[in-house]
Amino acid sequence: MAYSESDTRSKLIDPKIKQSDWLESNIVREYYFTDGRKLIGGKRGQRYFVDYLLTYKNTNLAIIEAKAQSKDPLDGLQQSINYAQRLAIDYVYTTNGHKIYEHSLKEGNGRYIENYPTPEELFERKYGKQTPKAQDVITHPFHIEGIMKPRFYQQIAVQKTIEAITQNKDRVLLTLATGTGKTYIAFQIAYRLFQSKWNKNNSDRRPKILFLADRNVLKDQSINTFNPLEKDCVEINGKIIKKRGGKVPTAGNIFFAIYQSIAENKNRVVDISEEEQEDDVTAYYKQYPSNFFDLIIIDECHRGSANDESSWRDILNHFGSAVHLGLTATPKRDDNGDTYKYFGDPLYEYALKDGINDGFLTPYKVKRIQTNIDEYRFDPNDIITGELDKQIVALEQFEKQVIIPKRTELIAKTILHHINAMDKSIIFCVNQKHALDMKIAIDKHKTIKDNNYCVRVTSDEGDIGRDFLEMFQNNDRDIPTILTSSKMLTTGVDAKNVRNVILTAPIKSMTEFKQIIGRGTRVFEGKDFFTIMDFVGATNLFYDPAWDGEDEPQSSKGKNKSKEQTPPEIIKEPKQPYGNENEKVTIDIKGKKLKVINIETTYVGIDGIPLKTEDYLELLIGVLGKFYNDEEGLREIWSNPIHRKELLSKLREMHIDQSQLDDLKVIFEAKNSDIYDILTHISFNLEIKTRNERVLSVEDSTFIEKLHNDKAREFIEFILQRYEKDGVKELDEDKLGKLVDLSGLGTVREVAENFGGIPQMRDGYFELQREIYR
Repeated sequence: MAYSESDTRSKLIDPKIKQSDWLESNIVREYYFTDGRKLIGGKRGQRYFVDYLLTYKNTNLAIIEAKAQSKDPLDGLQQSINYAQRLAIDYVYTTNGHKIYEHSLKEGNGRYIENYPTPEELFERKYGKQTPKAQDVITHPFHIEGIMKPRFYQQIAVQKTIEAITQNKDRVLLTLATGTGKTYIAFQIAYRLFQSKWNKNNSDRRPKILFLADRNVLKDQSINTFNPLEKDCVEINGKIIKKRGGKVPTAGNIFFAIYQSIAENKNRVVDISEEEQEDDVTAYYKQYPSNFFDLIIIDECHRGSANDESSWRDILNHFGSAVHLGLTATPKRDDNGDTYKYFGDPLYEYALKDGINDGFLTPYKVKRIQTNIDEYRFDPNDIITGELDKQIVALEQFEKQVIIPKRTELIAKTILHHINAMDKSIIFCVNQKHALDMKIAIDKHKTIKDNNYCVRVTSDEGDIGRDFLEMFQNNDRDIPTILTSSKMLTTGVDAKNVRNVILTAPIKSMTEFKQIIGRGTRVFEGKDFFTIMDFVGATNLFYDPAWDGEDEPQSSKGKNKSKEQTPPEIIKEPKQPYGNENEKVTIDIKGKKLKVINIETTYVGIDGIPLKTEDYLELLIGVLGKFYNDEEGLREIWSNPIHRKELLSKLREMHIDQSQLDDLKVIFEAKNSDIYDILTHISFNLEIKTRNERVLSVEDSTFIEKLHNDKAREFIEFILQRYEKDGVKELDEDKLGKLVDLSGLGTVREVAENFGGIPQMRDGYFELQREIYR
């Protein structure tokens, strides 16, 4: 008798693994490495796992795909190779308990073997001969606190960096999507180097590490993340240096600074105090010997660290002997080219689409909202203050050269109409004045009376704005609910419960766009998706090949291009000439009523790009075709609550959820129809019926007349009323008992007696549904 897969594992595979000296502590069975894509209703898509993960000295060395004794051991080999590539593992084994096939991802080929290699053998295959010091650094364990441990991609990023550093690589770049925990990765790298006493001169001391940011809020968040090493952490800023008589702190191992606090004041920062700005004229970093630091971690390194003329670069040049580790969320793009020129190609990348599909980031939908004032054409009825250069004003000129207050009000009202009142939202505006105007417009039309319901957070707000931002990031607080800003919040907002990212300013930079989208991607309990509301067409950047795509290495690009490159962006708040508002043209629209003329909703696909309506419908038709061939097949599924539930569950696994199906009603202007009718229309071009029409068909049939008991007929008519009002969800299998309670006709047993018993009442409930969809 052939063993099942489970028996094959326990009776054949496990003994064979242990025969090669693998201890139980080296074996992880059913290693799940993804959480499953977030779906509507708190559900999750498929989670990916490997049957066995073999580990040794805190490193992941191999995976084993187990098959039943009767199966071909090569079944599932390709899937295992795919998993190994994702997990950055070099060796794959597939087995049915009798035969073992080994595939080396290093060599790109495989062979049958008699026994598994031992842990020591596999470790040496991967790393070769290592000095005791190098091996200690490579194999030092991660910091594990409670149930919090690094996710698979975080482990890979950390391990690859540690390995690169032990191989004397002095410039390292990690590119991971916003919200995937880059600072946590930096902490794990620092922790392992710190605990293993790695340093540049191989002496018996702990390393000196500098964490360099460009904003106080980013620096403060990083200090919090490094809390397990708190006693070895030191902050460097102008105030601390001033208290020390102008001397920089040197006692400690892990130092945190924003570059403006320790460099010459070449670039004015947007979120530190005026007092500190004045102090930042001395290059304090020069007080440190050039070899003082062993490692410098540069957060958001795309924003200036590799610009030849930036203050960042001055600091890095001074500490040129240290390892420089750059962290960024931005993709390889021309506006980021010099970052890659400085660091080289990324050692590891983890894209936004991967984070969403793996369930570590939140999916999004896009509402592209168009109004009849997205372009202004001269109208003599309007009141114009100032002089128009042209009779047509483009969207890009709004708020910069031309202000239309009624347009701001229209957008504010539209925002409030399309969000839940207490959903945390960030509105990105053109500049600080626009952010203030938008805040005032929101206040005018809001339904929540709290004075801090909507607040402006810009550099001009100073400490007040930063306090509001801190409160906004607190998931236990509802107020403030809406933030208006321009550039300041593109990074540094670690708010997990942001439900709406609202774009009211055109965005031309892919770097900035990706940072802004990242404000909503963090995962939070009960947050199934977030919404991007786009009033300016900025989300067209999703369809740019540069969005979340895979590029060829930077080193192979641009050989014939000019050496001059666009420097990375130093994010600054545009200053507003409050005393010179007459330089701008203000238009009071009198000639027409302003309104929204179109709203298109799209959902992010598996490839990370929102599907346009026609693309989404094409995808849906293809998916639905897997479940039924004709109308009769769909009716048979949909009219049975058990089968209907199974279909909806399978659609969710394919990233088509209830919210998307409901949006189809809007697309086809059929809010009062059943999803069934939308599906028959899409699949077979049938006429869309309303729920009222379906109810009338049942009432005109003999179905109700066949019921000899008045109370039974009354209950069926009550169910039809609920269906007509609230839709197919009232026909779920588990709703019958609740419907009895709501009907007021008695207990379940009492109502069931009118049908001849509980089984007969259930049968009648199912038969009613067949009648509704007949």
